[in-house]
Amino acid sequence: MTSRKGSHSRPPVPPSGSARRPTLTLGSNPGAGAEAGAAAAEDARRTRPLRIAGLAAVQALFARDPDRVERLFYEDRLKGEVGPFCAHLAARRRPYRLVGPEEMEKVAGTPLHGGIVAVAAPRPVLPFDLADASRWAAAGHPLLLLDGVGNPHNLGAIVRTAAFFGLERLVLSDHPGQALPSDSAYRVAEGGFEHVTLYRATGFAGVLAALGGAYRTIGTALGGHTPLEQLLAAPTQGKPVALVLGNEEQGLPAPTQAACAALATIPGSGRVQSLNVSATAAILAYLLTRG
Repeated sequence: MTSRKGSHSRPPVPPSGSARRPTLTLGSNPGAGAEAGAAAAEDARRTRPLRIAGLAAVQALFARDPDRVERLFYEDRLKGEVGPFCAHLAARRRPYRLVGPEEMEKVAGTPLHGGIVAVAAPRPVLPFDLADASRWAAAGHPLLLLDGVGNPHNLGAIVRTAAFFGLERLVLSDHPGQALPSDSAYRVAEGGFEHVTLYRATGFAGVLAALGGAYRTIGTALGGHTPLEQLLAAPTQGKPVALVLGNEEQGLPAPTQAACAALATIPGSGRVQSLNVSATAAILAYLLTRG
């Protein structure tokens, strides 16, 4: 079956994460050209449309910001759900299509698509500003920060957790391995990206040290550190808590640990070494928001 009159199909969007190789102009400064090319590639990657799959994610997208949607693909089993989405796109002369399972898997780039894919611009990742953070702290808002969480599925799960517990902001470091919004992160987040604003902090350890003026900064780490619940129960001198989680394998880098006011651990049975970082984030978010 085809779309309504006036709509048309386009080739599936390439997977997020691919980018054109920057070029170098003869006679230019090689170092400056490489930096400019890398910056341009990064900007293009951040703004490239994503394939947002799954009914919950697509519903949240249309509820929050439907004009970001460029096109829509859906399977027959979801015809009863997509009427308002198609009407919105038709009014803006944007395409939508009913497709079969095989084509949907190609469009989505995964069999885990839930029968619907919206091609849409991601929400922007904003530059982190300490002045803004001071205002958040004055309002008593806790903060969650990630330094090197590299698996996009973990990023998506953490965003979903943050949205579930009402944490409105998530700060990402400039760690080279830090995952950023992607097709898979949006799919796992189940609509969470529409409710959580992401920020990117450059020079993370220095930013974290400065953040200590407004927040009580606590890093999570393995080993014989103070249990997290005990730290959270201690007096905070009026400062809300900012919790920092690190890379799935290496944990927090040494400079980040040094910039934290305290390090905490979640005690377990000892039968396995640690929790998955997204499970840790769920426990932290609950403790931060339980009042």
